Amino acid sequence: MPVTVTRDLPYTTPVNGRRQLLDVYRPDHDGPVSATLLWHGSGTDEKDTLAALAEEAAGNGLLVLVPDWNPAAPDRGRSHLLASLDWLRDRAGGFGGDPDRTVLAGWSAGAGAAVGVALRAGSDDWRPCAVVGVAGRYDVTARSTGTVPLADAEDLPASPTPVHLVHGTGDTDVPGHHSRRLLDALRDQGRPASLTEPDTDHAGVVMAEYDPVLGRCRRSRAEHAVRAGQQTARILAQAAASGC
Repeated sequence: MPVTVTRDLPYTTPVNGRRQLLDVYRPDHDGPVSATLLWHGSGTDEKDTLAALAEEAAGNGLLVLVPDWNPAAPDRGRSHLLASLDWLRDRAGGFGGDPDRTVLAGWSAGAGAAVGVALRAGSDDWRPCAVVGVAGRYDVTARSTGTVPLADAEDLPASPTPVHLVHGTGDTDVPGHHSRRLLDALRDQGRPASLTEPDTDHAGVVMAEYDPVLGRCRRSRAEHAVRAGQQTARILAQAAASGC
């Protein structure tokens, strides 16, 4: 499906004359589609890292929003993450997305942030209809909530939000047992949860690879990464179809 990309839309109020930006990946589709908010990892303002995955997911019929955010900010990026969520809820309709059919997703540190929101949702009438955590750790404090997702999974009342986890079998940066441990905790509490384990590494699961010259990840053309990224995109689409 053809995809139109609108880049560098501001989504925060100015701080020292600077605003955080996001990219919108819109499928060529008639009528409203499910919206996906996709958070990058612990590098500062690295939305481009997820460009290949976002394009692939939009090609599967999702409106995908990928914001920059700054994990090194004094609040560890919390205000940026929540502002991007507010922007989606307020503005996704203008791009053909349905904010009431939102999949919240993230990679690496963004995965913990996304899962954290889903497990603690309920302070207002809104919650994501599904969450996808990709290559995350869930035994450390989530940037979005200030709480530990694994502890929330074990201690909070069961949430109806389905949690879909994706983790590469060759991930040496964040080993896969982190996702398996969360999966067990969610299922023990009767929460809907699944885990998919592609044959790739930490970056390959989002169709990326680490570039030592750039000092950050970029799009990968390696077969294992392309295959895994396509699988992750399908899981995003399936999460929207089944949960929304």
